Amino acid sequence: MLDSSALLAYLQLEPGEDAIRAALAGGSIISSVNLSEVLEVLSRANAKPDELAREMDESGVLFSALLVEEFTHDDSIEAARLRPLTRHLGLSLADRACLALASRMEFPVLTADQAWAELDLGLDIRVIR
Repeated sequence: MLDSSALLAYLQLEPGEDAIRAALAGGSIISSVNLSEVLEVLSRANAKPDELAREMDESGVLFSALLVEEFTHDDSIEAARLRPLTRHLGLSLADRACLALASRMEFPVLTADQAWAELDLGLDIRVIR
């Protein structure tokens, strides 16, 4: 599964995008919260979030190579539980949403955020750069 930073690295052809390309080739997952963060970041360049989502869908990124998983009630509890464990690294709600989903689904999570390498949560976290 992908963190926001990982999908942004892929979409913006940043270092580590090759690891994300490989993950997408096999099919991957992103939290709806993380997708929202990606669209928000990309829309800072005056693009409209709905148009960005449509372009990602039409290009096969969304719903083909990348499935969007809803953020559940249980995920919200887990994300809140993770706050004191991740506060020292400055992880955002979206970061914790990704970690909560990774915990629920028992999937490895790919991120471009190097601070995640310091986490000791019993999750398979893979930093792509």
